[in-house]
Amino acid sequence: MAEFTEKYINPFTDYGFKKMFGEEPNKDLLLDFLNVLLKEEQGEIKDLVYLKNEHLGTGELDRKAIFDLYCENDKGEKFIVELQKTKQNFFKDRTVYYSTFPIREQAKRADWNYELKAVYTVAILDFVFDEDKNDQSKFRYDIKLTDTETKEVFYDKLTFIYLEMPKFNKTVEELDTRFDKWLYVIRNLNRLDKVPDKLRERVFEKLFETAEIARFTPEQVRSYEDSLKYYRDMKNSLDTAKEEGREERELEIVKEILRAHEPIEKIIRFTGLSLKQIERLQ
Repeated sequence: MAEFTEKYINPFTDYGFKKMFGEEPNKDLLLDFLNVLLKEEQGEIKDLVYLKNEHLGTGELDRKAIFDLYCENDKGEKFIVELQKTKQNFFKDRTVYYSTFPIREQAKRADWNYELKAVYTVAILDFVFDEDKNDQSKFRYDIKLTDTETKEVFYDKLTFIYLEMPKFNKTVEELDTRFDKWLYVIRNLNRLDKVPDKLRERVFEKLFETAEIARFTPEQVRSYEDSLKYYRDMKNSLDTAKEEGREERELEIVKEILRAHEPIEKIIRFTGLSLKQIERLQ
């Protein structure tokens, strides 16, 4: 088994995120996280069912739409949970586009009367939006369709929540709410070497057990190692390219990744390039 300097997985890797939130035995972790985010307006979510997250639509772009996590509660409401590691052009557009899949799915019934179940999109961001980068106090966005004059919610069945994780800099001692604790864990999990006393709660103790690399099977370690290597290589390469102002070098890196047959959706997420830009490189 590989030796890791970190005791716990990095939640910003694909494997780490799915390990925490995307496995049936750990569904209670996702339930708790979503309840913390949505309890004031949604009420308690009693249960979730993981849904197939690949969408076969009418075009090539539809077929490339794969969510990180896609769930449904007992009311038929849908939840998309996305992890976005790097800044991407038109990312807000992408999340709106993704929300159309759960909406369109509801039209498949022959007797459908246009009544829709609510759709929630939660985006955990490892970057900040350019328009608010200087406002360090603003790291959560709750978006609904509202009337521009009254500022009242006009339609409450379509919700987008964006969490800018780099702005969340609270220390353990400053954690006041369950929401604070969740963001702290997501932001700092792989930097910790034990469960902080303030997080000695059942749900977090289970999360730390789930995330402890020493508990992994050799096969799980290999899968995580591959995911971590991909995350580090991509992040380091892109950071270097941006620091040196080498747009051409960045494109060469993308070409190398394409030759390695990595999924297009993963390349979009890491590089911020659009599908058309990547297709021109193929």
